[in-house]
Amino acid sequence: MLFGRTPVLPTREEALVGRPERAYAVPERHTVLGNPLLGPYPEHLEVADFALGCFWGAERKFWQTPGVWTTLVGYQGGYTPHPTYEEACSGLTGHTEAVRVVFDPEAVSYTELLKLFWESHNPTQGFRQGNDVGTQYRSAIHTHSPEQAAAAEASREAYQKVLTSSGHGTITTEILPADDRPFYVAEDYHQQYLDKNPAGYCGIGGTGVSCPIGVAKAEG
Repeated sequence: MLFGRTPVLPTREEALVGRPERAYAVPERHTVLGNPLLGPYPEHLEVADFALGCFWGAERKFWQTPGVWTTLVGYQGGYTPHPTYEEACSGLTGHTEAVRVVFDPEAVSYTELLKLFWESHNPTQGFRQGNDVGTQYRSAIHTHSPEQAAAAEASREAYQKVLTSSGHGTITTEILPADDRPFYVAEDYHQQYLDKNPAGYCGIGGTGVSCPIGVAKAEG
């Protein structure tokens, strides 16, 4: 699935077996926001999961947003339990590189996070994002409630209209429930990578087309 071949998602039978437990430790707190990475989270907060290419730059987009309580990166949407980064990048787990966003809905709405999601990448590219090619870079939203699902679908429809009028192609973003798509937290060195490595690689870049929903509160 690598070395110039067109990326293809594995079937459940083709996917790597994985392991019953995480193979590495995860830091307790966010290096920028100072809050715990892993739940349980305070009851008034909500969780959103987004995949928009390389998770290093994607995570920074969200932690810079007022109202976001913590962020963490991981692997989601595939078959392999508790994968490693190398396994996810092999294309044999089926996972995306995802960002979990824990937010205060009184301070930032899910709709505003959706606007930031759409405008921070090109959701029409299928199994790639810019120069990053692979099934792990595909665009996806994993929803945690019927309300999130409805908002995500409505935002996709709205953004498709303005993308089409601007000469862009069809959105390939998956919108699927998170219930049966566990979020497997990534290794220590990936968490808040661009805070630890300010000059590090960031492959995130949008289409330049504004999404006609909400009001974005973050800048890259």
